[in-house]
Amino acid sequence: MRIQRLYQITKTFLNYGLDDLVPARWLPWSVRIGRHLLFWLGNKHKEKPPGARLRLALESLGPVWVKFGQMLSTRRDLLPPDVALELAMLQDKVKPFPGDQAQKIIEQALGLLTIKEAFADFDQTPLASASIAQVHTGVLTDVKGIEREIIVKVIRPDIRKTIDADLSLMETLAQVLARHLPDGRRLKPREVVKEYRKTLLDELNLAREAANAIQLRRNFEGSKLLYIPVVYSDYSRENVMVMERIHGIPISDVDTLRANGVDMKLLAERGVEVFFTQVFRDSFFHADMHPGNIFVSPDNPDDPQYIGIDFGIVGTLNRDDKRYLAENFLAFFNRDYRKVAELHVDSGWVPAHTNIEDFESAIRTVCEPIFQKPLADISFGHVLVNLFNTARRFEMEVQPQLVLLQKTLLYVEGLGRQLYPQLDLWKTAKPYLESWMHEQIGWRKVLSSVKEHAPYWAEKLPEVPTLLYDTLHHQRSFQQQQVSLIKQLTEQQERAATSRWWTLLAGAMLVSATLLFVHLKPWWPAAIALGLTAGFAWQGFRSRPDSSKK
Repeated sequence: MRIQRLYQITKTFLNYGLDDLVPARWLPWSVRIGRHLLFWLGNKHKEKPPGARLRLALESLGPVWVKFGQMLSTRRDLLPPDVALELAMLQDKVKPFPGDQAQKIIEQALGLLTIKEAFADFDQTPLASASIAQVHTGVLTDVKGIEREIIVKVIRPDIRKTIDADLSLMETLAQVLARHLPDGRRLKPREVVKEYRKTLLDELNLAREAANAIQLRRNFEGSKLLYIPVVYSDYSRENVMVMERIHGIPISDVDTLRANGVDMKLLAERGVEVFFTQVFRDSFFHADMHPGNIFVSPDNPDDPQYIGIDFGIVGTLNRDDKRYLAENFLAFFNRDYRKVAELHVDSGWVPAHTNIEDFESAIRTVCEPIFQKPLADISFGHVLVNLFNTARRFEMEVQPQLVLLQKTLLYVEGLGRQLYPQLDLWKTAKPYLESWMHEQIGWRKVLSSVKEHAPYWAEKLPEVPTLLYDTLHHQRSFQQQQVSLIKQLTEQQERAATSRWWTLLAGAMLVSATLLFVHLKPWWPAAIALGLTAGFAWQGFRSRPDSSKK
C-alpha cells in the first residue's frame, strides 16, 4: 500500500514537472538515475508557471497535501512570493462521505441507539465538507424544552490512516531534501513537516477544538467585537462536536456586506482590534482566521460584529514574547532599528553573539525603503515577514508561536484591506499597543498586580508573624552553624600546616640518615637520624586533619 502510494506521489510530482523546480546539480546521483528510468512520466503542464504546477499537484494528491500547501502558503519566509500566492488559492473542498455513515459515527460516539435520542432533527445531507471533517445541521432540544439550531461536525472515517501514511512519506521526503539540498539547513524541511504533523493531529481532536471555542467565547463574553457560538460539551467527543448554528454573512462576500449597509471602515478596524485583543490581552488567539472561518452578523450593520468558527488551531504567547512583540511593533512605528535589533537579542530569538550594529544595518536596509511610501500602502504583515527573513540570516531559529502569529496577521491584514482598501493598519494598531504598553509598565500595572494578588496576600497575612519568627530563628541557627563550621575549618587548616611541617622534617632527616650511612663508618649517627625520622613522621601522622570532622 505504501509503495503504491509512493508511486502515485512520484507520478504526480513528475507529471506536473515539480522535479524541474530543483536544479539537477542539487540532487544525488541515485535520484538523477531514477528520474531517467521513469522516462514515461514526463511534464504534462509545461505551459504553466511553477507555482501553479505545485498547486495543481497538491490538489490532485488529496486533502492531506492540500492542507500542507495551505500551511506552506503562510511561510513566505521560505517560498518565492509567486509560489506562496498560488498556494494560498488552494481550496479545502472535497467530496463528502455518505450522511448515513456520519450518523452512525455520531451514534457510536455518543452511545446512542438512534440519533433521535439526542437530536430533535438531523439532516444527513452535509452542509459543508472539508478534508478533515464535514458538517451536518440539526435541532437540539435543551433542558428547558427550547429547540436550538445546531451544527454537528464529524471527523472523516479512517482519515487517521490516510494522514499517518502520507505524513510518513512527507517525513521521508523531508529527510532527503534536508540531506541533499544546499539550502536544506535554512529551509528546515523536517521541522516544517513536524510542525504540520502537530497542527494536523490537533485538528483531528474535536474535544480540543471544543475547549478552544469555550475559552475564546469566555474571553469575548458580552463583547461587541466578536461572537463565538455556544459549544454543547455534553454532545462533543474526540470525533464529534456539536455547537450552535450561526447565520452570518461570509466575510469574503463584500458585495452583500455593502448591500446590507455594513460600516466597512469600522468593520476593518474592528478586525485589527480583535486580533490585538486576542494576542496582547488574552495571549490566546484564533490562528486560522481565513475567510472561510469568519462571518459578520447581519443584525446591526452600523455596529458590526464578527462571528468566528473552526477553532482547531489556536496560538498562545508567554508574557515575555508578548512584551517583546509589543516593543518591536512600537520600535517599528518609531523607526528605531537599534531597539528592534536589541529586542531580538534580549528575547533570545537571535544568538547573544550577534553583532548589534550589523543586525541594525540589515533591518534598516529592509525597512527604510518601505517607510518612503504612504502608511496606507504598506503591508504590515509583509514587513514582519521581511524582518523574519533578515533575522534568519543572523541565525534566528524558527519560533512556532511567531509563525502562527505571522500567519494570523497576514490573514487579518488581507481581510481588512479587502473590506476597506484604505485601511491603515499601523495607525489603527499603534494607539492600542501604546495603551497596552503603558498598562504593562506604568502605575496601572502596579494597581492591577496589587488587585490580582490582594486575596492571596490577605489569606497569608495571619501567617506572617509565625513565618517571620521561624525565619529569624532559622537565621540565628544558621549563623551558629556557620561559626562552628568556620572554627572547625580553621582548626583543620592549622593541623594540616603542622602535619606538613613534621612531614618535611621527617623527609629531611631521612635524607640525612641516608647520607650518614653512606659516608660515615660508624653506623650509630645514621641510626639516630633514622630514629628521628620515624619520630617526626609519627608526629606528622598524628597532626593530620581528622577527615571524619569535615
